[in-house]
Formats: sequence, structure tokens, C-alpha cells
Amino acid sequence: MNIESLRDYCLLKPGVTETFPFGEDTLVFKLADKIFLLCGLDNPDRFNVKCDPERAVSLREEYEEVQPGYHMNKTHWNTVFMNGRLSDIQLKEMIDHSYDLILKSLPKNKRF
Repeated sequence: MNIESLRDYCLLKPGVTETFPFGEDTLVFKLADKIFLLCGLDNPDRFNVKCDPERAVSLREEYEEVQPGYHMNKTHWNTVFMNGRLSDIQLKEMIDHSYDLILKSLPKNKRF
């Protein structure tokens, strides 16, 4: 997966918006104004995603490509490197998990 396919995948999800609230170097994907993925355009080989705390620990123990979220709450966010041994399917599963966490946190009248 690369930055272009990451962007395309995120934008296919219902209700997703693409923004640059932290400046032109940080691509942010939101669902109902809540962030589920960030990617620094100066480091397009990695992205940050929200993650269940127990799952975050498990992924970090299993894969060196999954690290505590850089500049994020390390309990709830992971930084994921795309240029390692993780497959596109695994990367998409992490993106889906982050999106689903945000979706489940929304009031029922705002869910898709």
C-alpha cells in the first residue's frame, strides 16, 4: 500500500472527509468530524490509526511495523509503517478497525 491507495481506500468509506487541520503536511481523514486516520505527507510510508487498547498492545507485540501512536495518545493510537511485512489486507483491517471505532462512538442518528 502507498499513500495514493491509502487515500483512495479511506475516501471509499461512507461519510469520510479529507482535511488538513494541522497544516498542509498532515492529511487527516474524519468521520463526522472525528479523526480516524492521519498521515504525514513528509513521511508517507506510515499512518496513525485509532485502536482498541488491548488490540493495540497485541499488534505492537506481534509486528515491529506497529508502534505507539507518534504524537498521539499511545493507549488509543498506533503508528503503522506500510513498507514492512504487513500485507495490504492487514493494513486495511487496521484502517477498518479505526473507522469502526469512530462509527460506534457516534450517536445512532449519525451512524451509517
